[in-house]
Amino acid sequence: MPPMHDPSASYDVLPADAPKPERYALLRDRVRGLLAGEGDATANLANAAAEVFALVPDLNWAGFYLMKGGELVVGPFQGRPACVRIAVGRGVCGTAVAERATQLVDDVQAFPGHIACDPRSRAELVVPIAQGDAVVAVLDLDSERPRRFDADDRAGLEGLAADLAAAIDWGQVTRP
Repeated sequence: MPPMHDPSASYDVLPADAPKPERYALLRDRVRGLLAGEGDATANLANAAAEVFALVPDLNWAGFYLMKGGELVVGPFQGRPACVRIAVGRGVCGTAVAERATQLVDDVQAFPGHIACDPRSRAELVVPIAQGDAVVAVLDLDSERPRRFDADDRAGLEGLAADLAAAIDWGQVTRP
């Protein structure tokens, strides 16, 4: 039987004002612990989304969009219901796929072609997750607070995305 992560583990291990690099190191450690020994991709992405939502302050949405049939389809997430399908090149998530680059948007209302899945969202950070030459998913975070995300958030979440890219069997979740 695979090792089990203790879901009752305390989230109060860092003060609210802990430096972001420490917060992201803890997040990555916790997600790696959840992934250890578990082979189900959907379960792993669901737990990763829950950890991001629990440990990254000031979010109103955190989760994944998965590449299926040439478009992004909503995957495991925390927050209000989301847009179900996003075309490559549309909105912040579709742009991250098309450019194969992280998108850090201070104010989504100023982003050309922004898709308002939740009109409360003002800032967004989207990190593409790649396997070889193909983007298989994006990690998407939204906040009601403009300019919520910075270079520390970007670095921490790009590290988490790299961990997930290596640990997840993406074929399980990206079939149309």
